Amino acid sequence: MTARPSASRRTVLRGAAVTSVAGLGAAACKAPGGTAKAEATPTAPVDLGAESEIAKGGAQLHRDHNVVVSRSADGVLKAFSTICTHAGCPINRLQGTTLVCPCHGSEFDALTGKVVRSPATEPLNELPVRTANGRIVAGPGA
Repeated sequence: MTARPSASRRTVLRGAAVTSVAGLGAAACKAPGGTAKAEATPTAPVDLGAESEIAKGGAQLHRDHNVVVSRSADGVLKAFSTICTHAGCPINRLQGTTLVCPCHGSEFDALTGKVVRSPATEPLNELPVRTANGRIVAGPGA
């Protein structure tokens, strides 16, 4: 009968460490909730505050709805999903009018939705937006 060599304690611990690190790396590329894609955007119209809160040439991030609303220099409102088109992470930072994704550093122009820094290559999804009684409403049916 041949004896099989048993794994040393060091080998077992090394294997456990590699498995843990690999799991953390995979989790870092996923959106909150453990899915590869976060809920994209509102599924119904949502009130995003007073129209007067957004200056011409400015933008406002609504993390709770995954939406950014911007106003061009000529006063036109636009709304975009803030789910990164690269890996589906919710964008949580607005610097001036530049949206910055926390997962891989993609950047988007909040006025146009266009990519200004990779790894993303696709622009943000534009959403319907309107004003009603001085309030901004965005999402399907807006």
